[in-house]
Amino acid sequence: MSPPDAGGRKLARAFLKQTLASEGSALMLEHATREEVLRRLASAGRVPHAAAAPPADGDASPAAAVTRSEIAEAPDLEALAALVASCTRCTLHESRKNPVFGEGAANARVVCVGEAPGKHEDETGRPFVGRAGGLLDRLLMSIGLPRTSVYICNVLKSRPPRNRDPLPDEVAACAPYLLRQLALIEPEVIIAFGAFAARTLLETKSALGRLRGTVHRYSGYPVVATYHPAALLRNPGWIRPTWEDLQIVRRMLDGVGDREARSG
Repeated sequence: MSPPDAGGRKLARAFLKQTLASEGSALMLEHATREEVLRRLASAGRVPHAAAAPPADGDASPAAAVTRSEIAEAPDLEALAALVASCTRCTLHESRKNPVFGEGAANARVVCVGEAPGKHEDETGRPFVGRAGGLLDRLLMSIGLPRTSVYICNVLKSRPPRNRDPLPDEVAACAPYLLRQLALIEPEVIIAFGAFAARTLLETKSALGRLRGTVHRYSGYPVVATYHPAALLRNPGWIRPTWEDLQIVRRMLDGVGDREARSG
């Protein structure tokens, strides 16, 4: 392999400087392609316009990104899903097979939020499928909630390459969709499944163990944090604590207030 030219070295230095300056960034350098680097640096104004790769001959101009106003004005979940299907607010639309908007009852009392679609979700366009999805169904049924009675979605609507952690700009791009979903559904409680979903919703770096057992708030909605079903498949000993977390949800739905739910 030939050594990088001066331009390549300059690009690498700028990229590393940007990455190290971004506090809390979960970027995994080994998974970033040259095209991703160019896009991110160009969008941040750190690479001259000429450095960005031009579109191939015959390529149409990129579609305008969906705006926050368009998202906030979506009249229902169907219209919002259509916006997600054509969304270019981050680069994940380029690698996904299918957007994973969410599914369930439009008037659900409970919204389950995970981190991001995985391989099976990307292939099917449905959230929480496969073994983890089956376990989620059983967990919900243990507190009297059939899957069809809740609404299930993720923080991100597109799968990150190789299931890496979502990047801050990807979370920021998708957050308006999640907020609009919640505004349209108006749930009584949100269940955040997994550390990433919980920390993202609650804007904290605290460990999941410190977030469990307490009713938090996200945009005014009560949030109960617990383990992700995929983690339970690897750690069966966490199933009991997860069931206990879900009992908080059950008590809230049965009319027990936040204070009693925390002490339960």
